[in-house]
Amino acid sequence: MVEIRLGRRHLFALAGAVGLNARIATALAQDTTVNRTLIGKLEGPEVVLDPAKWPKQFQEAPMLAKRVAAGSLPRVAERLGSDPLIIEPLHEIGRYGGTWRQGFTGPGDVWNAWRAVTGPDSLLAWDWTGNRLTPNMARGWSTSADGKVTTVELRRGMRWSDGHPFTADDFVFWFEDIYSNDDLVPVKTVAFQSNGERGRVEKVDDYTVRFVFPVANYLFAGLLAGSGGVGGPAMQGRSGYGLYAPAHYLKQFLPKYVAEDRLNALAKEQGFPTWKRMFFTRNDWALNPDLPGLTPWILKTPINRPIFSLERNPYSIWVDRAGNQLPYIDNVQFTLAEDLEVINLRAIAGQYDWQARHLQLAKLPVFLQNQAAGGYKVYLDPGSHGTDMMVAFNHSYDKDPEIAKWMGNVEFRRALALGIDRDEMNQIFWLGIGEPRSLVPSDDNPYHPGTEYNRRWATFEPDRANAMLDKLGLTRKDRDGFRLRTDGGGRLRLEMMVYAGSGMPYAQISELIRSHWRDIGIDLQVNEVERSLGESRVSANEHQLYGFVGDGSDHIFSFPNTVLPMYAGAATGPEWGKWAASNGTQGRRPAPWMVQVIENFKRCFMLNDAERLPVAKEMWALLIDNVHVIGTVGLSPAFMGVRVVKNNMGNVPARQYSSPDVRTPSISKVMTVYFKS
Repeated sequence: MVEIRLGRRHLFALAGAVGLNARIATALAQDTTVNRTLIGKLEGPEVVLDPAKWPKQFQEAPMLAKRVAAGSLPRVAERLGSDPLIIEPLHEIGRYGGTWRQGFTGPGDVWNAWRAVTGPDSLLAWDWTGNRLTPNMARGWSTSADGKVTTVELRRGMRWSDGHPFTADDFVFWFEDIYSNDDLVPVKTVAFQSNGERGRVEKVDDYTVRFVFPVANYLFAGLLAGSGGVGGPAMQGRSGYGLYAPAHYLKQFLPKYVAEDRLNALAKEQGFPTWKRMFFTRNDWALNPDLPGLTPWILKTPINRPIFSLERNPYSIWVDRAGNQLPYIDNVQFTLAEDLEVINLRAIAGQYDWQARHLQLAKLPVFLQNQAAGGYKVYLDPGSHGTDMMVAFNHSYDKDPEIAKWMGNVEFRRALALGIDRDEMNQIFWLGIGEPRSLVPSDDNPYHPGTEYNRRWATFEPDRANAMLDKLGLTRKDRDGFRLRTDGGGRLRLEMMVYAGSGMPYAQISELIRSHWRDIGIDLQVNEVERSLGESRVSANEHQLYGFVGDGSDHIFSFPNTVLPMYAGAATGPEWGKWAASNGTQGRRPAPWMVQVIENFKRCFMLNDAERLPVAKEMWALLIDNVHVIGTVGLSPAFMGVRVVKNNMGNVPARQYSSPDVRTPSISKVMTVYFKS
């Protein structure tokens, strides 16, 4: 157990370090004990798999019952079909009504909603343990003995949110008309490949679909439950991924069904440069209220407005064991906040019903102290990923050859890693609750390569770091003690890009790293940008270093995107990502060690569980030995794991499995959360 008691002097110093305002600094000045005993027991609701335990009668929310009575909506039993998804709530049967209030930081904060209110709409889902697969949009699945074919059974009679039938045709449409259209989707997702070989979709009948690969793909079922390219259209539709799409709606935006000149004219009328841009916007769950969906709540007001709102889906397939169509809560409302400080202050004041994203661990004493006044309770949901903030190298950066040369040098990367004081970071920004660590996931992860990798190149050794940099030839310094470039271009200056309003105070943490690196003669400039702008810079291969959470390492095969360059927009190397996703036909071939990592990654899909373990562990060892990214502090609730929930909400878990791949808090089946009063 880690425990720290923060006294007045330490707390005022902490408040200044993280930029808290006077009100919070005053609250922090009162001693508050913070430790891991605040972390509750992992728990969650269950999917009821036995049809004998399913309800025989169904009820619906009053707001829908009024529509049924008015004749504008079919009866609930007709809307559910033959195979509703039955949920055993965590504690009790809930009640209908209310609006779930949350905060968000703008259009770039779409992960906020993806994680909270999309269901998820993947075919399968991870249960509350984060380790077991359960049915979701699909009622069942099977994988052939040779691993090449995964067959999925859809829910009979299931419908899109506009009432149109959801069938195998929506998968065929996605595959043939969207995904296979190289003009629309030039780079294919690795989630629909095995060893670089693309999969295909086959319709067996209206409610049965086969996913067929030329080689074995034993991990595909796990991908069907995750957040990657086959994880459902709510997240992935805007990129042309998602595995299925509403054919009856989207055909009107494709030249296969409408003349291209007419589409371009329509696009121009609506302010889009081309029909392609119009198509992707129309297929964006967070931007287009007209887009049919399968999520528990559907869009009402787009994410590019100050109030981003959703309302219950009348065709939601989720039902509690008593026969009540879910969700219990009628509406979801995200209110725009200017920055993280505003979100935290509103949470402290009790203005949110359930909020975890963007709440800062450094403010935990204040949250605890204001529970009674704010009418809420604080929960901690630690992640299993190795680092809550990685310093990621853009390994394909080429705008400045001198910088590119050094970032491509493993000894340089190792020296930078040894120049960071993780213990100081842990005390200031993690309140001592985190664990200084490399990128490697928790020790209980099946692919963990061994405890010797937990702190490999993740210790604080500034003298050794200085000696390593000297040995590399970076011996000349300016009058301020900073090392000079070897090309005569002056000071060797690195730039770290971080996103504003993205879960943690990455800019402030980066400033602390900047102070550490000053002692080894490295000048670091921190550039905080709005997320969508930052993503554009990443796609253009313009950034050097990138500070962000290293999540997804716990589910590395179903959610590699944060830490591995497996797709075109990968922050750890966009051009390397293109190369990996295109099987070498696009982008730039990575360094030999990363080629081996990518080969191991792809090979693992063709191996059974026992065969996969040593290959995956070798992959992790390569990543850590080569300091693919610099890990700092992890295994904590710092990223999206500080959860504030109003006391009048029911079916709230004491602790959740926290991961982007399981889309926390969706893993807790938040459609069963309700207002007691």
